[in-house]
Amino acid sequence: MAQMRLDKLLAQAAELPRSKARREILAGRVTVDGVVCRQPDQKVESDAALGLAGRPLCWQQQIYLMVDKPAGLLSASRDASCRTVVDLVRDQYPRRALFPAGRLDKDSTGFVLLTDDGPLAHALLSPKHHVEKVYRVTLDCPATEEMRRGFAQGVTLVDGQRMLPAGLEIDSEDPAGVTVTLHQGVYHQIKRMFGVYGAGVVTLRRVAIGGVALDPTLGPGGSRPLTAAELARLRGVLGELGEPADFARQDG
Repeated sequence: MAQMRLDKLLAQAAELPRSKARREILAGRVTVDGVVCRQPDQKVESDAALGLAGRPLCWQQQIYLMVDKPAGLLSASRDASCRTVVDLVRDQYPRRALFPAGRLDKDSTGFVLLTDDGPLAHALLSPKHHVEKVYRVTLDCPATEEMRRGFAQGVTLVDGQRMLPAGLEIDSEDPAGVTVTLHQGVYHQIKRMFGVYGAGVVTLRRVAIGGVALDPTLGPGGSRPLTAAELARLRGVLGELGEPADFARQDG
């Protein structure tokens, strides 16, 4: 297990500025595995049990958050003129460098994974993994069997790009409502695929990533950490971590 300076570890665990973490340590308010430590530069194991002012600190070396992105937010860490999906949780994690592992259009909604785990995010986006993502889509016209067959074979976009085969399920009660399953991420992919058939996308909502379903109790703007089982599911889908991918990739 890696070792870290105590002041750095405490700053991460308690979401404190490094200077305040040092003051807490020097004041004797910090314990490491139950023992008071007054040395900010002491090296401790990164999985040590920390306490501050008599209370245990539960923390994660890395954060994995399921967010139900509302329309109107950018899938980015920061933007000078528009709110981002990270702004939804910034007050909860003020010192974490969180970013979206994959993107949705500004007007699209649904599951965005926020994390500070770069290797896992890269692997989720890597073209070689073909991580499954599921979307609920409303069209401006009824979907057809021609579309379903075309998606299954792999749609060729107007610019000549050939997409991987994709799933298309048509709602039997409302043919303008469909569920799309993708195994790749190309800029505005779903809109461009339906555009080949002259259909427009009215709404697009991502409901699952890598077999992990969006929690329906969150509601727009809601978030929660992934459970251990959900994170294990993602890691199981990925297998070995893949090569870095292009974070500019955008679905929808």
